[in-house]
Amino acid sequence: MKNPLPCMVDAAHAAGKIMRDNWRSPKKVSSETQHDIKLELDVRCQKKITNILQKAFPDVPLLGEEGNSGDIDAEYRWVVDPIDGTVNFTYGIPHACVSVALQRRGRTQVGVVFDPFCDELWTAVHGKPALLNGRKISVSSRAKFEEAIVSVGFAKHKSTLERMLPLMFELIHKVRKLRTMGSATLALTYVATGRLDMYTEFGVRLWDIAAGGLILECAGGEFWNRPVDGVHAYHVIASNGRLRRRLQTLEASLQPLAPH
Repeated sequence: MKNPLPCMVDAAHAAGKIMRDNWRSPKKVSSETQHDIKLELDVRCQKKITNILQKAFPDVPLLGEEGNSGDIDAEYRWVVDPIDGTVNFTYGIPHACVSVALQRRGRTQVGVVFDPFCDELWTAVHGKPALLNGRKISVSSRAKFEEAIVSVGFAKHKSTLERMLPLMFELIHKVRKLRTMGSATLALTYVATGRLDMYTEFGVRLWDIAAGGLILECAGGEFWNRPVDGVHAYHVIASNGRLRRRLQTLEASLQPLAPH
């Protein structure tokens, strides 16, 4: 396979342009639940990404939040979230991004994340340093739990919300600050860049974490993840590599209070 990174960057930029161009326009909602929104723009952005990727690599299937194309169990596949942070985007909060990953046998080899509102592009190739706008990045060096800034994510399902709430209520007294920012992908890249020290979520989807997880690892961080009930759903703890065990100990102590 030829180098996929330039094509992935082009695709992320193209979707990001659609997001910027429609930033202040009325949004057409395709579907919504209590905790989630789907836009017509989600589909339009994924189609744009798909067209660019498949023109250059016609034999590589795509697994995306807005649908799949080809055999997603093939050796190589794209994993795409066209707009991560759709609720933010819908409400006019400029904290959303495009995520594009290339996986081989289920492991991410190349990851691209583009935030069109801050004009920030994160890239990573397995085994090489992670970059932000072409410059090497690294995770924070903080090792004290009480000094950490931690992002807590809440997936859209009631069971995952109920699992995370007891942890959030405990964490708020034990760390410096909590943040709930509404984009799993950007939470991962912010940990990779040292802006956050840790991020955790239960029930997050593969397309939210495939690119960002590799970027974190290539920035020297730890991307701990385990499959949970649900299609392509994961329990994730992203950290600078110094704080995960303390969080897991705290989480384990709360499990009797939370649904399984």
